[in-house]
Amino acid sequence: MTDRPILLFPDPRLRAVAEPVGEVTEEVRAVAEEMLRIMYAAPGRGLAGPQIGEMRRIFVMDCTWKDGTPDPRVMLDPEIVSASETLVTREEGCLSLPGFTLGLQRPEEVVLRYTDLDGTRREESFTGFAATCVQHERDHLDGVLCIDRIDPEIREAIAPLLASLGQK
Repeated sequence: MTDRPILLFPDPRLRAVAEPVGEVTEEVRAVAEEMLRIMYAAPGRGLAGPQIGEMRRIFVMDCTWKDGTPDPRVMLDPEIVSASETLVTREEGCLSLPGFTLGLQRPEEVVLRYTDLDGTRREESFTGFAATCVQHERDHLDGVLCIDRIDPEIREAIAPLLASLGQK
């Protein structure tokens, strides 16, 4: 079976709110494995379900594999339970917006509650780039893209570029 393609902006599925995963089944585990394969092949550091048309609240990430230390993570039904007041600006890219990198300001640290593939509910703190990745992928589950988080004046300035993505 061929892996699903990554959906590109302006596909309307990228704007939809994903449904809860619920029970962890073999089918959910297979989706997670497929998502990791797609993410690594892209090559990316994170991928959310809606980016491949999987309209459930699941994302995968591996913030360190490009540095030679793989750490694949799967987050089901994730929710950010707290975020630091300290904000940092980091460059973010998105597999659904190829060629775009944007400097976005986000909390330096977040605490995420999620279910793992064993069905265990966990709560974990993420800092630095991992915190940025968690927030970026979690946004996808609510139909929010990184371009929604930029200054409106910048968004207006890049509007022609964004419009051209939908015409390719």
